[in-house]
Amino acid sequence: MSSSKDRQNAIKKLKALLFTPKTDVTSFRQKIDATFSSVFLPNNVDCTEKEFGGVKCDVLMPEICSSNRIMLYIHGGSFVAGSRVSARPFAASLANAIAGKVIVPEIRLAPAYPFPAALEDVQAVFERVYTEQNVALVMNQSENSPKIPEIIIASDTSGASIALPFVYGLKENYRAAIKKILLFSPWLSLSADDDMFIGKKVCDEVFTADSVRLSAEHYTYQENWSNPLVSPIKATREMLLGLPPVYIQMGEKEIYYDDVISFHSILTNTGVQCDLDIWPEMMPMFQLADEHLKESHLAIEKIGKLFTTQKRDDE
Repeated sequence: MSSSKDRQNAIKKLKALLFTPKTDVTSFRQKIDATFSSVFLPNNVDCTEKEFGGVKCDVLMPEICSSNRIMLYIHGGSFVAGSRVSARPFAASLANAIAGKVIVPEIRLAPAYPFPAALEDVQAVFERVYTEQNVALVMNQSENSPKIPEIIIASDTSGASIALPFVYGLKENYRAAIKKILLFSPWLSLSADDDMFIGKKVCDEVFTADSVRLSAEHYTYQENWSNPLVSPIKATREMLLGLPPVYIQMGEKEIYYDDVISFHSILTNTGVQCDLDIWPEMMPMFQLADEHLKESHLAIEKIGKLFTTQKRDDE
């Protein structure tokens, strides 16, 4: 659909996500914020700041918003970068698409705050959001039309290596409140025995095996890379049982393509619903290049239809 020139421009923009030894952490963070932030948010989405569990968060509210639908978005950035500022435009697009509130925590970043700091931040935010949401619904619902909390856990790239382990560790009552796990171009393994690290040629126009390894080195020590709380594809069957439905949207040309296919098999064999939405010829996080790619807009529309269709089915 998009022209070769549009693809080239999209790749040029998305290359800002690549963390290399030639870029120091501070410069990398500044580059991501400068590339993906925007003064104006799309679709008249309102943005306010609020603390949940002691963690500062963006709260993005679209003009049309379901009172019981909240998305908790864990941004990527190779564990060392990304912020509420850089995630804000994309999160605003998601808020408008799902007609729900999106909360983006300012998680602590490596290397100053390595694993499990970000995991702890997400846990603190979720518990507070869960409590507030349940209180609000109890106060506002009527006996004839009770509402059930609808929490969506969403993440992109390295954020998936935080989001999934976070859900693995949740108690049953918390898990039950999660309607879906939504992953964009997820990173699923930092393990040194992954195929990408042992000589297999990978097809990716943004990330490299070396960039993933560098990110892993900043996030946690090597002996911890196979920990399921670091590499979610290593989860035990017990961790996966009862996992909420998973939806993965990604490009066909991604370094983690094989891992996603494997993870899909693992989940389905465990009885977890997992839907793959793989876009031909697309690169990681093509959704962020909406000024260049028609597919970016179509992908977000598809996410919106996913939730609005489910809402009608539940009614």
